Amino acid sequence: MFNNLIGNNKIKNNLIQILNSNQLFHTYMFIGTKGIGKSEFAKEFAKGILCNSNEQKPCLKCKSCLELENNNHPDYYYIGLEEENSIKIEAIRKMQAKVQELPIVSKKKVYIIDDSEYMTKEAQNSLLKTIEEPPEFVVIILITSDENKILNTIQSRCLKIYFQNISDDEIKDYLKEKHGVKNISENEIIACNGSIGKAIQIKEQKDNYIILENIFSNIEKYTLPEALIKLEILYKDKENINEMLDYINVILLNKAKENINYINYIDIVEKVKRKLNSNCNYDMTIDYLIYNIW
Repeated sequence: MFNNLIGNNKIKNNLIQILNSNQLFHTYMFIGTKGIGKSEFAKEFAKGILCNSNEQKPCLKCKSCLELENNNHPDYYYIGLEEENSIKIEAIRKMQAKVQELPIVSKKKVYIIDDSEYMTKEAQNSLLKTIEEPPEFVVIILITSDENKILNTIQSRCLKIYFQNISDDEIKDYLKEKHGVKNISENEIIACNGSIGKAIQIKEQKDNYIILENIFSNIEKYTLPEALIKLEILYKDKENINEMLDYINVILLNKAKENINYINYIDIVEKVKRKLNSNCNYDMTIDYLIYNIW
């Protein structure tokens, strides 16, 4: 169990002990940096909870294990982010409509709420009613990168499990073994921030990150027209702009070890983030970034 997941070996052992003891808590909260595998841990834990074997769990052979593996398990319910990056009360009410129903395949039912910090206040208050008096056969797992955004009344009813960031060596080994990535720069490792999800995103956008590194490590060597042309990716890739801005800051912070003036550029990047969050004109904001750093 958990053999395919990286890092957090202590948590793996604790979850296995919980399954073997059959002393399940009604509500868990998995807490840690985004992209470190909390969702995968939750699904694997759910697989063990729902497994019908009397021996090792999950057995991967029983009807429950097979149906969950095929994303077709009637006793497993997953809630994730909706449009507008939120989880609204309607999603929680749909879940609550099924909570009281008896399990069909397993002895338990598992409900996972991913990115639970994005539940609206109304959704959280509604969920609280279920968490206060859950049916005996229900296990709820909240997954969050920021527990402070979740009501204290919900937190107090959860068994909290804190996940550690993945080590740099584990990330390097993962990228090498699973994706054939042999060379990863110091800046890329720093930008991963212990997150496998972030490492995969950087790998998939590696050409863009190489451009950012080449330009912002040597911005004084480029004319303004050259910088604008080479940084066209910032104008085109709006979906990943926050990640690219974070990476630019990693580059600038590293360069500041050689030239303290690069620290001032970080302030410019942070101002750009605030402008984008305030829905300022996108292209003009990127213009502001490049002009001011150049």
